Amino acid sequence: MKESNDDTFLFDKENYILMIVGVLVIALGFFLMAGGKSEDPNIFNPEEVYSFQRITVAPIVVITGFIIETYAIFHKAKK
Repeated sequence: MKESNDDTFLFDKENYILMIVGVLVIALGFFLMAGGKSEDPNIFNPEEVYSFQRITVAPIVVITGFIIETYAIFHKAKK
């Protein structure tokens, strides 16, 4: 039985770069969602909690990151 000593990676360098970009975009989206904490727990500020950034922009950025990750996994490099 012949053993193969093939040290190839599952993905190409381009795929790994795209995966890193996708993870960074997802992290940026979660960073945009963070915050909204009040100093006093008895005070609720809906303008801060339900801001356009947290409710609209951040989820779009996270979903974009997941789309980039999916593309990075399925992308076949041209050889």
